[in-house]
Amino acid sequence: MSIKPTTTDLEWTAVDERAVDTVRVLAMDSVQKVGNGHPGTAMSLAPAAYTLFQKVMRHDPADADWTGRDRFVLSAGHSSLTLYIQLYLAGFGLELDDLKAFRTWGSKTPGHPEYGHTTGVETTTGPLGQGVANAVGMAMAARYERGLFDPEAAPGASPFDHFVYAVAGDGCLQEGISAEASSLAGHQQLGNLIMLWDDNHISIEGDTETAISEDTMKRYEAYGWHVQRVEPKENGDLDPAALHAAIEAARAETRRPSFIAMRSIIAWPAPHAQNTEAAHGSALGEEEVAATKRVMGFDPEQHFEVSDEVLAHTRGALDRGREVRAEWEKAYAAWRTANPQRAAEFDRIRAGELPTGWEEKLPEFETGKGVATRAASGKILQALGAVVPELWGGSADLAGSNNTTIDKTSSFLPADNPLPEADPYGRTVHFGIREHAMAAVMNGIALHGNTRIYGGTFLVFSDYMRNAVRLSALMHLPVTYVWTHDSIGLGEDGPTHQPVEHLASLRAIPGLNVVRPADANETAVAWREILRRYTKEFGVGAPHGLALTRQGVPTYERNEDAAKGGYVLFEAEGSDGAPAAPQVVLIGTGSEVQLAVAAREQLQAEGVPTRVVSMPSVEWFEEQEQEYRDAVLPPSVKARVAVEAGIGLTWHRYVGDAGRIVSLEHFGASADGKVLFREFGFTPEAVAAAARDSVAAAAR
Repeated sequence: MSIKPTTTDLEWTAVDERAVDTVRVLAMDSVQKVGNGHPGTAMSLAPAAYTLFQKVMRHDPADADWTGRDRFVLSAGHSSLTLYIQLYLAGFGLELDDLKAFRTWGSKTPGHPEYGHTTGVETTTGPLGQGVANAVGMAMAARYERGLFDPEAAPGASPFDHFVYAVAGDGCLQEGISAEASSLAGHQQLGNLIMLWDDNHISIEGDTETAISEDTMKRYEAYGWHVQRVEPKENGDLDPAALHAAIEAARAETRRPSFIAMRSIIAWPAPHAQNTEAAHGSALGEEEVAATKRVMGFDPEQHFEVSDEVLAHTRGALDRGREVRAEWEKAYAAWRTANPQRAAEFDRIRAGELPTGWEEKLPEFETGKGVATRAASGKILQALGAVVPELWGGSADLAGSNNTTIDKTSSFLPADNPLPEADPYGRTVHFGIREHAMAAVMNGIALHGNTRIYGGTFLVFSDYMRNAVRLSALMHLPVTYVWTHDSIGLGEDGPTHQPVEHLASLRAIPGLNVVRPADANETAVAWREILRRYTKEFGVGAPHGLALTRQGVPTYERNEDAAKGGYVLFEAEGSDGAPAAPQVVLIGTGSEVQLAVAAREQLQAEGVPTRVVSMPSVEWFEEQEQEYRDAVLPPSVKARVAVEAGIGLTWHRYVGDAGRIVSLEHFGASADGKVLFREFGFTPEAVAAAARDSVAAAAR
């Protein structure tokens, strides 16, 4: 099948014009009723949003999750009414009462669009620029999905071909993340991505001349995008015919992403509020709303006025959606008949299941041998890659350090890239030095569905990614961050590269599971648990961050209880060597578990029965039943020591008043990692001394 718009030529009638003005009325009234919001952009964007939802995009409002649909991303999420009103008019499930409840408790129309909360919302947007990167990720995922299921099909002929449309504002394009993501999109030649720029020259502080004077269109040309300008009508309003023609030209450009600059007037046609910064984020006021309604021929005394004729016309999207869906289903059925094995794979992946026997491919590592957990992770990824084709990912130009190359012979790059391993459907993604965009692109890939994505960088650079990581947690997305070089143990690169506060800071993000395995075998269990949690069988998903060592650490016997987040690695023993009730519990994570193990030997030799608990994931541990948690950390044992080469913020609740924490409450230094551990007090002797102090405190 070919990817066609709902209509090949723009049909624009007086009813369409009235519908667009109705959008403006609803935007004004929704904000006016609640007393706050962003009416201006929703008013000026009304023709563009209406054209997309009613004349261009392939979607079925009766099934918002249909695989063959086009995707729409409102990067300018403050203008959420731009999306909500189109979802209402097209029949996605929102009704007039939902618009009347805009930005109020329990409504389906929160201040910014929220994924999973409102049907038809493809991603949570609000922090500017995130949606641009989400859209890039969706376009990348669409290409990878096509490579999994229908790589031989001619361009535009596959049921897996579709477009991603994004609407961005001046704020989105000023944020650095959009520059990173747009550069990546141009490099990847994402011809299935079309971005509309609302060029209204207004931001919160007034005319954008206050902050920016670059030629944005030339910037996007330099990124390798197909760039067009849509001029407004003589009266200043957006021109649907010109916009539709530009979109058609963009759809015909299959080798480059497309950028359409739309010059608009914010709050058009409000007599006094148009082209003002006040219209960006404030209600227009009753008098201005009434005056604007008069300009458009609406009754100023009526609120939320939608004529039966307009609603019947726009709800025709349901009939068109049903028709285009039926056309797609025919092509999809033909593909299934011709590709039974790929169809079975699609069904498995779509159902959120993993291949039979995938766990058997996980390597088990020899005990005693020193292995960096980053190296173990790399071996695990390569083993999983052979049996889990939907798993793909890469690094922010640190693949050799992060060990994130799942397939050295296959790079996700356009066909004309000069690298010999370039493959439009390749497994290994080269995100470039774009950590912030990488994280948000991964969110977009996960939102698109049907693949599993991971991305790596140094743990210290998670700061660059934080906003996107927060959004992945907010949306419960199955993305995996591979953060290596997780402590001062990385050594000579010094304090700029040595994470100190990062583990505690990331653990503070609700819904993000931070996993810091102690050794190679814990790393294998961690990867297994992460993939298992990304299946539909597990339920609500969550992103995961793996914190991995640069330096080698001892390998212990594999213990499946590592998947519970915390477990007894070594039990306390009496003088006869038999298991005994612990007098003190040592809790360690990552590379510091070995310090707890060595300290235990000293304490046991002194006649102090000592238990070592490895806690790779606080979040996983907190999910367990209280009975299990008490079995690992007995409430009766008040003497406890936590050891982690970072700030101790995480551990106070686990050690209690008599407990002690061996932590790092200052920045690192440039020296060999072993020297730093010694100089900063991360030694078995220091842990043992803290344990003795805790035992004494517990006895008082």
